[in-house]
Formats: sequence, C-alpha cells, structure tokens
Amino acid sequence: MALTDVILPIEPASTLPRVRKIGLADLMDALAKGARDFWEMPTHVIFLCAIYPLAGLVIYSSVFAADLIHLLYPLAAGFALIGPFTAIGLYELSRRRELRLDTAWKHAFDVVHSPSLVPILCVGALLLFILALWVAVAHSLYVAAFGLQPMTPLAFADAILNKPEGMVLIVYGNAIGFVFALVAASISVVSLPLLLDRNVGFAVAVLTSLRVVVRNPLTMLAWFAFVAGALLLGSAPFFVGLAVVLPILGHSTWHLYRKAVEPDSGPRPMYHPARKGIRYAADFPASLFARSRRPKDRDMS
Repeated sequence: MALTDVILPIEPASTLPRVRKIGLADLMDALAKGARDFWEMPTHVIFLCAIYPLAGLVIYSSVFAADLIHLLYPLAAGFALIGPFTAIGLYELSRRRELRLDTAWKHAFDVVHSPSLVPILCVGALLLFILALWVAVAHSLYVAAFGLQPMTPLAFADAILNKPEGMVLIVYGNAIGFVFALVAASISVVSLPLLLDRNVGFAVAVLTSLRVVVRNPLTMLAWFAFVAGALLLGSAPFFVGLAVVLPILGHSTWHLYRKAVEPDSGPRPMYHPARKGIRYAADFPASLFARSRRPKDRDMS
C-alpha cells in the first residue's frame, strides 16, 4: 500500500451513514484496540497529550489566584465536554495505523488539510459553547446559594459539606452537569471520527452520532460513564494521569466509531495538499498570505 494519505473523499455523501447495534463486548474490544494503539505509539501520544496536564495545572492555579474556587470542580468536570475535540489528532493516528500508513506524530495535524476542517471546527465550537454555558450555569448556582462573597478554599469546603445550601448545590449542580455532559458526548462521540474519515457535513455527522446513541442507549451510557470515571482518575493526581488516560480514550473512541458506523463501500478519491509555489522577497508582504502562481523550476521542465 502506498504511504500516501486519504483524509477524506472529495465527492459528497449521498446517503446517511448506517449505524450498528453494539454491546459491552464491543466497548471492551474498542478499549483493547485503543490500548494497543497507545502501546505502539506511546511517545507520539504522550507528546501530543502532555499539554493537557499542563493546561489543567494552569486552570487550577488561575482559579485559586482569581478567588474562583467554586469553579474548579465545574471546569475539571467540564473538561470531558471538549475532550472529543482535543483528541482529533489521536483519531487520525489510529486511522493511519489502521491503514498501515506512517504514524509519525506530525500526521496528527493532517486534519488541517481536510476538506471537512470547517465542520470539524464547528463541532469544536459547539462543544466550547456548551462548556461555557455549563460554567455560567454553575456560577449562577453558586451565587444563588452563597452570594457573591468570595471564600477561601477551607471556607468553601466547609460550606459545601456542612451547610444545607452546599448539599443543594451538589445535587442540582451534578444533575445539571450530567445533562450538559450527556448532550456534549452524544453529539461528539461519533461525529468527529466520522468527519475525519468520510466526506459528510456537520449536520449529518452530528445526526449520525445521535442515532448511534439512540440505537445503543445503555451501551453508550456505559461508555460515557467509563470515560467520565477515567478522566476523573486521570485528573486527580494533579492532572498528570491525563497523559495516559486521554490517548487511550482517544484511540478507543476511533475503534468505537468503527464498530458503531458501517464503513463506506464506495471508492475514496485521494486528497493531495496543494503544491506550494515559490515566494519572492519583492512580493512582501503579500507573499506571506498568498502563494506564487509560478511553479517551481523542477515543474517547468
């Protein structure tokens, strides 16, 4: 097989992707395959995911510095909302390994060449909007319970654990957060791998993801619960566990998509990035933004 890449077909999809019935055995198999991907590409995925523990520590320190201790839990729990988008490079590495293509870490960024880049970014923007909405709701619940007076970490812990308002905040906050997490997970669990793999639009990708959840409600609830628990465990020791948890979950999500959505039986045209021309100093600063129309010397022979 040639080591050229197929990001997406360039012909529009004519029918909705068909979804399958899956069970707990499929989840276990997807996890096993995801773990094998991680074992085969550990340096790549750890490099790609090292930023997430660092980002977690930045959020942790920023929350304390701004006296927003009440937002620490919503932000940590809300990480799962955008997790599928941040794992897009891991899906690509698993896809390439499946096709026996080069899996060097740089190929995790091949998504920028995809014709579906805009729909992928739209899904990411939607997940960010859901996260922002969840944080705003969590802040409103805190203000309704305790007002705008900032608390020290010890005072906040005492209020949450020993006051009636704290119990109300825990119950309502987790219930509302569950709804946000369920919505975000349902629209992204299949949509992002599907957009990376096939030429479908934003609406078709999200609809397909929802159809997978509707057809497999108990199985997908089990998957969402496992993901939430794994992220919680990975976040507990100062977020360092995310460097292992995230890549395994990302690779496993790709294999879950393969099990939940029937593959396209049609041929897939090759996608080739645009050939770069020569940039000339005389064209500065326009040469920074536009490629020269003049071909390279080797193409003129």
